Amino acid sequence: MKFDKIFAITAVVAASFAFTTSTYAAPESDEPIIIVQNNWTSQLVLSNVVGQMLESKGYTVEYTPSDSQLQFTAIANGDMHFQVEAWEGSMKTAFEKAVADEGMVDAGKHGAVTREEWWIPNYVLDVCPDAGNWEGLNKCAALFATAETSPKGRFVGPPADWGKNYAARIDALNMDFIAINVGQAATLWAELQAAYDRKEPIVLFNWTPNFIESKFEGRFVDFPEPEAACFDDKAWGPNPKATGDCGAPHEAWLKKAAWKGIAETWPGAWEILQKVDFNNAQIARAALLVDVDGMTPEDAAKTWITENQTLVDGWLN
Repeated sequence: MKFDKIFAITAVVAASFAFTTSTYAAPESDEPIIIVQNNWTSQLVLSNVVGQMLESKGYTVEYTPSDSQLQFTAIANGDMHFQVEAWEGSMKTAFEKAVADEGMVDAGKHGAVTREEWWIPNYVLDVCPDAGNWEGLNKCAALFATAETSPKGRFVGPPADWGKNYAARIDALNMDFIAINVGQAATLWAELQAAYDRKEPIVLFNWTPNFIESKFEGRFVDFPEPEAACFDDKAWGPNPKATGDCGAPHEAWLKKAAWKGIAETWPGAWEILQKVDFNNAQIARAALLVDVDGMTPEDAAKTWITENQTLVDGWLN
């Protein structure tokens, strides 16, 4: 027997063995599984990780960009099928509504613990020692002023479509800041790098897990811990005349979202997707491969899979 025939037979046997622990033979449908992509790095990389995993099992995968809030309506309607990173701090309301409407399902929580909040480099504490708290930061607002915001300080906010209305929080807490939203996540890091190089005071939106924690020394600014009453009871919180006078959760969930029809249309893929579970270090690593090492999200996903092959094999089989 020729070597190429031996190799082909070996490959078929190996492929068959890979499915011995799965209930389903893939693909059950030739229709593409549409994975949502958002405009921040870890989500782009991990979407590709999931997509490449599914493709290795024979599924057809497509990627579609979407607004971070409207995506859940699209998933509930079956126009998109899977979202790997749904963040409690910015997506909780839209996520839970889509689940309540019964078109979308909660596909499980990751092991990662998240936080989304105002953030300062540690050197800011040298000129404003109490800046780790919102009240102390506000007393030093003039240090963060720019030509665009003077005499008030500038808060460098996230892209507007991330659903983070910091202007409302600033008003509710009577802070001497103006929120200036950037167009994309990369601009946040460019602003931070420029300020960091010159040791200039800066306060900006940040989140964890993220590559930032491995590159820059800094900390989140503490605001009043949120409760439901913060958003509907003016008597709650430091400002008795306003709602929304609180921050984001210090420890929030990160979940997966899926169209309810996945389980019926691609049961084998659904089995895999429910197993996918990222921790903080794994998500930060995914972002670092692009934002620090300069890879494309597609190549970063390949590298990530290679570095975590045993974990990935467990999800697949």
